[in-house]
Amino acid sequence: IHVFDNAIQLPKIGRVKLKEQGYIPTWGVKVLSATVSEQAGRWFVSVCVEENRTEPEQATGTPLGIDLGIKTLATCSDGRTFANPKALRSRLKALKRASRKHSRKQKGSNNRKKAQRKLARLHARIGTIRRDALQKVTSQIVAKTKPYDERPSVIVLEDLHIQGMLKNRKLSQAISDVGMSEFKRQLTYKAMWAGSHVKEVSRWEPSSKTCSACRAVRETLDLSERVFVCHDCGNVIDRDLNAAYNLAALA
Repeated sequence: IHVFDNAIQLPKIGRVKLKEQGYIPTWGVKVLSATVSEQAGRWFVSVCVEENRTEPEQATGTPLGIDLGIKTLATCSDGRTFANPKALRSRLKALKRASRKHSRKQKGSNNRKKAQRKLARLHARIGTIRRDALQKVTSQIVAKTKPYDERPSVIVLEDLHIQGMLKNRKLSQAISDVGMSEFKRQLTYKAMWAGSHVKEVSRWEPSSKTCSACRAVRETLDLSERVFVCHDCGNVIDRDLNAAYNLAALA
């Protein structure tokens, strides 16, 4: 296996030109293996390399609490919010239309194969948009927001029972469209590279029902209430931001 700037040489296949350039390191690393895969008519190659990495400096910034949601992908205790791209919901009509066209074609015909390729490309497009948004959001969270800011020393998330949440038939599609498990996976290894630690609090912790100002806990809080109002001190704050404050306080 030999990697060049615009091509890669693979065993038994030979030299293949790369459409995307600059992703695979060409020097300073030891190439171990290469895996070729196909998705929706497009071919990809992933290269496993071995390189020496220096130990990251321990981050010393303020602990950061992150509240994951559906309307907003992530709300941070430092005031940053990241919108949910809603990759599936925004393309659901096109997906249904392509699925109907595929099902109406005669089995074994060339038209059915064409419709199948179009449907597969649409599914791949939805997944790509979701992964791209998660990669960008998690990278921005662990990085410095400004040159004089410090990376967060601890990032606190809530241990959500995602499988149980998916049993809600009204919200299951919206929850699965967020990709919460993938968000935690990416944030965990990126935080390790940045010298931060990721901690999870218990799913039974009332982070959404607790007032971030006076620590009073409300008995009930409907999911439709997007603004948290404390009945003790009168604090009025966004529901997700209030939960992010409480998670940061548990660092």
